[in-house]
Amino acid sequence: MSEFTPMDITPPELLPSALARHVPTWAEAAPTPCDVHDWPQRQASALVPFDLDERGWPMNPGGRTGHTGRALGKWGENAAADPIVVAGTGDQRQVLLITRDDIHVEAIPGGMVDPGETAPETLIRELREETGVDLSDHQPVILSQGIVDDWRASDHAWVASTAALYEIPTEVDAVAGDDAVAVAWWPFGTFAQLDAAIAAAGSTLYAAHRPLLHRALDHLAKANAARRTCPACRRDAGYVIPAALGMCVACADTPSSSF
Repeated sequence: MSEFTPMDITPPELLPSALARHVPTWAEAAPTPCDVHDWPQRQASALVPFDLDERGWPMNPGGRTGHTGRALGKWGENAAADPIVVAGTGDQRQVLLITRDDIHVEAIPGGMVDPGETAPETLIRELREETGVDLSDHQPVILSQGIVDDWRASDHAWVASTAALYEIPTEVDAVAGDDAVAVAWWPFGTFAQLDAAIAAAGSTLYAAHRPLLHRALDHLAKANAARRTCPACRRDAGYVIPAALGMCVACADTPSSSF
């Protein structure tokens, strides 16, 4: 049986000869991981812990990818942030997606964390840059921090994302900006509803973002169930309990109700 040989996915602009002439603004200058001199710092700050092999090259903590080289900005972990914006509730719920300008699929807005920037700052910046939506006055729920199955990942360079959920009452105007050829609100009552709407439009949902959107729906379902449970009597009220009421109507009508 022949030995498996991974495919080198390094684009022309990141080959050593090209980097010697010009370094793209989105990439580091190191032609190989051996030319990176701050691995201890990168390992200490990584979202997902990773090791170096016997050559001193970073090893993808998600396992072998079948790809070598680098198609991302940095060797090792490339930190990203993905803001999931949801408007409305139940069957009327909508999610904000962009059409990416590189692979032309529907995706969550988001992008790489810039040097000196925090993930929360990136969430706000990327959402504003790609959709024109400013949610800097909203506090999101962090859904996950981990490896995503990015098409540019290799055995030595990968993406680790902070995915966050923003809930707003109704849709807001959005305009396609950086890295987006279009932006739209899509039905998000269920995942099947989202898939069907995107397919009907003749498009495809970015595979790497499917798990993140599933997590968002799971969180919303659990939060909705919690809001239906009365903290006083612990019964399902049959409806979402208003925060101002704090308990189901039956308990609120009972003068001695407290918790």
